[in-house]
Amino acid sequence: MIGPTAGAWEIAAAVRSGDASAVEIAEQALARIAGVDAKLNSFTKVTAERALAEARTVDAKRARGEDPGALAGVPVAVKNLFDISGVTTIAGSKIDAENPPAARDATAVRRLREAGAVLLGALNMDEYAYGFTTENAHYGPAHNPHDLQRIAGGSSGGSAAAVAGGLVPLTLGSDTNGSIRVPASLCGIFGLKPTYGRLSRAGTRPFVASLDHIGPFARSVGDLALCYDALQGSDPHDPVCREGPIEPALPELARGADGLRLAIARGHFAPENTEQAQQAVAKVATALGAKREIVVPEAARARAAAFVISASEGANLHLPDLMKRAQDFDPATRDRLLAGALIPAAWAVQAQRFRRWYRARVLELFAATDIILAPATPCPATLIGQETMRIGSAEVAVRPNMGMFTQPISFIGLPVVAVPVHGLGPLPIGVQIIAAPWKEALALRVAYALEQAGIVASPVPALA
Repeated sequence: MIGPTAGAWEIAAAVRSGDASAVEIAEQALARIAGVDAKLNSFTKVTAERALAEARTVDAKRARGEDPGALAGVPVAVKNLFDISGVTTIAGSKIDAENPPAARDATAVRRLREAGAVLLGALNMDEYAYGFTTENAHYGPAHNPHDLQRIAGGSSGGSAAAVAGGLVPLTLGSDTNGSIRVPASLCGIFGLKPTYGRLSRAGTRPFVASLDHIGPFARSVGDLALCYDALQGSDPHDPVCREGPIEPALPELARGADGLRLAIARGHFAPENTEQAQQAVAKVATALGAKREIVVPEAARARAAAFVISASEGANLHLPDLMKRAQDFDPATRDRLLAGALIPAAWAVQAQRFRRWYRARVLELFAATDIILAPATPCPATLIGQETMRIGSAEVAVRPNMGMFTQPISFIGLPVVAVPVHGLGPLPIGVQIIAAPWKEALALRVAYALEQAGIVASPVPALA
């Protein structure tokens, strides 16, 4: 019998073979959410009726001898900035909760459904995806399954907590500056931020359109690749979702990491007082035989430019509500957006110019390198409500600085798999496996090799 914390691959195989029914799987998942999520606060909306209806459709297809899909019967959930037909897309906010329900599913949600997945609901997040902690003033914080007093990371904190806690095997999140990789690191699971433009964002609430990505979370690399493959395909409704062939990653996993040119990012990615993060990178590098070190040029400046673009573009998007309803924003979000509205236009233009220069310099590194290894977060999960942490010689704010290692990478849209390292302390921490544009399969191959060697894993913690 399939257990309530089974993986996507296992569930789909059982449903496709008739060893389990999609309805039984959905009922198990809904029961686990009802019994556990009060501790995690990962869901903001459970779509039980829809889930059971979709599960019945999957079972009926299989009974007729039709292909029920690669994700047949797999329970999934999505960050609450993805449109779900009949559900209001709140994007973690009070203001958008007043909007009418979405008329149709986001492209990514539709593609999951077409692959046979069963949607169980929408997940908690930082308001308008502006944050790294999911300490939401309107809907409460998402709690880390490994220590309920600690943050799940953000902005896709609910997405990571739901997977890490064994509520569902797959979720979708978004990543502008690190919002998939940070919560994956802090919750000890796998996350994929694909190349900018690889997966469609149509039907999602934007934050910074020139930086926004979507991607999956899972507890295994096979599940991550299975979900990623189901999401691929160009989309005329997303102007940056490129035309081109679908490039399945799942068949590539077994090719392993042998023969790939690997490098370890130093400089900006190795400050003092980030010992566990550096130990995690060293553990992964040793397992892969990676010894060469490189410096990503001007990574710190890239992070600063990402801040400028995010703040100014995000503020412009929300300016009408900031002028009329400032009191209805999460105070932390409001203050950052108001500051962004005051950024001179010349700064934003210069940040974009620098972005082009920086992208060209980083791409030069890939002439001699296939994969770059870097920490995902400077430390494991901090306590909910904790304001500061120490990095180098400085005491810095938690909320903006959890993304210090992710921002220089998403700034130029590189594909990254975040892998979880356990056993270096009481809490997990992640490592970024970074590839050149459109080379998601390479990063997934390396992650799979590490998983097969027992270096990275994502066990479900006991939730007392």
